[in-house]
Amino acid sequence: MFAEGSYELVKHDGMRKTIARRLQESKQTIPHFYVTVDCELDALLKLRSELNKAAPVKDDKPAYKLSVNDMIIKALALALRDVPDANVSWTDEAMVMHKHSDVGVAVSIPGGLITPIVRKAEAKTLSAISNEMKDLGARAKARKLKPEEYQGGTTAVSNMGMMGVKDFAAVINPPHATILAIGAGEQRPVVKNGELAVATVMSVTLSTDHRAVDGALGAELLAAFKRYIENPMGMLV
Repeated sequence: MFAEGSYELVKHDGMRKTIARRLQESKQTIPHFYVTVDCELDALLKLRSELNKAAPVKDDKPAYKLSVNDMIIKALALALRDVPDANVSWTDEAMVMHKHSDVGVAVSIPGGLITPIVRKAEAKTLSAISNEMKDLGARAKARKLKPEEYQGGTTAVSNMGMMGVKDFAAVINPPHATILAIGAGEQRPVVKNGELAVATVMSVTLSTDHRAVDGALGAELLAAFKRYIENPMGMLV
């Protein structure tokens, strides 16, 4: 198939094999359905800047430094709280209705991908989510996460916006019924009050397990997410 001498073989490690098996199982057994919306980011970016400027300083370091992804995690967690029928997992016997929003966040590490989980994210402050994600991300890349820190969860976020990706659809990570794919924020022309304007816009695509979250319910969840992103003060209440 390949010309002799034109390649070398790199054996799969255990992580790569596990990721491949789970992704194949997900696409073969879960009926994926996709819903996409555009969200304006200008209000969120302004609030993020103001909150970071207001962060208390200790030992010459700010107590927190919020990223856009931290605010996305919080917005998705609150959206799932507001639309509890979408905060579910499918089993053959029953629908698992989750009481909290445990949001997994895809982190790229050498040899694969791991999804550390922010537990009860709907109840945590933005600064708490930010500091927790910095710790989880660092230990994920050092392969020092405990199994309970990356297993389970109720949903996930995959953000490729920082890589310049405009939009994409992510593969659901069982036992989740949803995963949110985040594209890059970019300036785009928009129409406001009948006039052309420029706004910072990102496209987000929700992949759902159609057995548990159908198109209408997925659209309702995305609408709730979009409200928090475009009216971010609601995340501070």
